[in-house]
Amino acid sequence: MATVALKSPAGKWIMVSSIMASAMAFIDGTALNVVLPSLQQSLHATGTDLFWILNAYLLMLASLIMIGGSLGDKLGRKKIFMAGIFIFLMGSAACGFAPGVTLLIVFRMLQGIGGALMIPGSLSLISSSINENERGKAIGTWSAFTTVVTLGGPILGGAFGDAGLWRYIFFINVPIGIVALLILWQKVAESRDEDRDQKLDLPGAVAIALGLASLTFGFLRVPAVGLNNWQVYITLSAGIILLGVFIFIEGRSKHPMMPLNLFTNLTFTGVNLLTFFLYAGLGAGMLFLSLNMVQAQGYTQLQSGLTFLPFTVLMISMARFSGALADKYGPRFLLIGGPATAGIGLLILSFVKQTNGAGDYWTTFFPGILVFGTGMSFTVAPLTAAVMGSVSDHFSGTASGVNNALTRIANVFANAVLGSLAVLFFTGALQNQIHDIPLNTKEKQVIMAQAANLGDAKVPAGFNAEKQKAIKKLYQSGFITVYARVMQISAALALLGALMSFLFVRNSTIKKGSER
Repeated sequence: MATVALKSPAGKWIMVSSIMASAMAFIDGTALNVVLPSLQQSLHATGTDLFWILNAYLLMLASLIMIGGSLGDKLGRKKIFMAGIFIFLMGSAACGFAPGVTLLIVFRMLQGIGGALMIPGSLSLISSSINENERGKAIGTWSAFTTVVTLGGPILGGAFGDAGLWRYIFFINVPIGIVALLILWQKVAESRDEDRDQKLDLPGAVAIALGLASLTFGFLRVPAVGLNNWQVYITLSAGIILLGVFIFIEGRSKHPMMPLNLFTNLTFTGVNLLTFFLYAGLGAGMLFLSLNMVQAQGYTQLQSGLTFLPFTVLMISMARFSGALADKYGPRFLLIGGPATAGIGLLILSFVKQTNGAGDYWTTFFPGILVFGTGMSFTVAPLTAAVMGSVSDHFSGTASGVNNALTRIANVFANAVLGSLAVLFFTGALQNQIHDIPLNTKEKQVIMAQAANLGDAKVPAGFNAEKQKAIKKLYQSGFITVYARVMQISAALALLGALMSFLFVRNSTIKKGSER
């Protein structure tokens, strides 16, 4: 299949359309976390409602993203990419107009379906269309821009949230999506694997979709019903069995959607393990960092978003450079040192205690964000390039789908499993400290009932001013304890990702254009 130069008109249009489409999904994901307080007040949503609004999208995305990558390889990457953009665009507009929580959750699922077709399509189109010797730089450019808009999402979300305009987080996707569709329609050529069998692996598609959906749903139910519950047992067990069935089908299928021989390349296996552990740590760390700033440290939503500007600057200045380094020297060293540095940054952030608000940012949160951002800046582009470079071009969509599926599953793991642990940590912290306040048994029960709300725990009515002040301080200190533990777990996950790179990633196995 003919490829084009990165700086050619065709190459530039491919990059612009891919970055714009990806930006929709990434802005949506990060900005939504910041506007949740405004959304909750506007729709009168409960804590459980908010949890499902966040994760309904991930449920569909994790379930279908591998199917999206495989469809692009077989039916046409541009065609499937455009279909995904259109569905995501329609889902976004519907979310913006949603009158209540239930319909918002349904429309978030529609966004997830579109994202499953759209997200792997962007990288697959780049990897299959750009000249071999420039793919690392192209992917680095894509990584830099998409990471910038991802981290710009909290700033945008903070501004909209403080103004009560949370619906515009969804509406902003509409013009971006329309422009991306027009560019793809007029300026980008179709790309498909002409040598590959065009038949679809329907049994495999059903097994992987149901398996990932069951696992995802099981993880999402843990914070609501606890780990020791029949719903969790059944869904997680069903998910594991269905994934086993999927592997069995793929091993025997004449038209597999995920050829198992991809995993004979230990580098492909290693970078996907790195992805899972690193992005689980990243998801939990960023979520609890934002919650801590707003709910415990007194930052506004906009101030919280602005604290990620140093991270954004680092990504702009270093991600493209790191992609070029990976092209020249191979990604192994970067994929060991980058995640390890990011883990150290998360560990530094875990030591931040109660501060005096945004005025203390530069001496409290900034050093950890600087180290964390440096580590991620040297990781994102080489990681993406290693994923795409460890398989042949024939399987670029499949490889992207696998890697993106693991990213979303890692986010579900962070939100569900670590979220459930956070409630346990918060309950324990309150139990340890509540004895310092003179309260009767019933008053203690009322106070402990707020534990499920974490940093958003409200002082119950009926207490005098002195006790209200003490209870508020109890909630703040308890949540900061939770924040520290979650950040330490996140750091450990990032360091575990670095270990995966050390054990499995080899520069010699990352070659373009050869079968794996």
